[in-house]
Amino acid sequence: MRRFTSFKAPIIEPPVEPVPPRSARLDVILPFLVVTLIWGSTWIVIRDQLSVVPPSWSVTYRFTVAGVVMLGWALLRREPLGLDLRGWAFAIALGFAQFVLNFNFVYRAEQHITSGVVAIVYALLLVPNALLARAFLGQRMGRQLLVGSAVAMAGVALLFVHEARLSDAGPEQALLGIGIALLGVLSASVANVMQATQTAKAYPMAATLGWAMLGGAAIDAVWAWTTVGPPMIEPRWGYIAGTLYLGIFGSALAFTIYFQLIRVIGPAKAAYTSVLIPVIAMLLSTLFEGYRWSLLAGGGAALVVVGLVLALKARRPNR
Repeated sequence: MRRFTSFKAPIIEPPVEPVPPRSARLDVILPFLVVTLIWGSTWIVIRDQLSVVPPSWSVTYRFTVAGVVMLGWALLRREPLGLDLRGWAFAIALGFAQFVLNFNFVYRAEQHITSGVVAIVYALLLVPNALLARAFLGQRMGRQLLVGSAVAMAGVALLFVHEARLSDAGPEQALLGIGIALLGVLSASVANVMQATQTAKAYPMAATLGWAMLGGAAIDAVWAWTTVGPPMIEPRWGYIAGTLYLGIFGSALAFTIYFQLIRVIGPAKAAYTSVLIPVIAMLLSTLFEGYRWSLLAGGGAALVVVGLVLALKARRPNR
């Protein structure tokens, strides 16, 4: 007796469209651009603050303003301001790396080299961010991210050569300024990777960042008083307005957005803000300082943008 088996037609599933990487979404790109535009403008303001007040005191004022704004924002959001012992340790360590070492190095580097060169040196933040994220967070860089980084770094190199040709600083001053800026880059990178850890995510960002800024400002004040004497202020509206702009927009707003980006797309991709910032700074310098572009600078800026697009479309290290 023959047995008949029922025939089942194969189920054809509709094709699944590839999901774009998280870093290519509009809710990531928009804050990315906001941070880049803000920090691209701060270099000119910092340069204006170096005439009378010692850098350590300017840094102190900036982060005192920023810390008060952040804690006020936390109160408006009804976030708890208290931290446990681990939270306080994290906030102080973050404040020391980001708001003491990093910015004291930035302000002092601009005493030796132009703000454009300092901004370009900070574009190298991508490298230690990627290395530290690999070492401490286990985040690997995929091929597309590596290609995008290589293209962007080539653009940064062209920008650096262009700025070095225009610099009036001698070789000794240039090397000293670049060395100081590199120390700032390493300090910033440590703080960046700290924000991607589970410890950072365990505490409210506004309160933690506010205490980190005020803690950093307190250390800055002790350092300033010890090295250059009692507080100094420049009674000029430009200086006061610049301090408020750097504290509110360049610190409280920009760091809140930037650290959130780090938590979403990882330190390596978030560091691409620093790659694009020199281009923004040069564009603003064109508008307000009469900066003149060359083929070298234009080619470098174009490579930076191409590398940025490639990197943000990559799926690693974070989607």
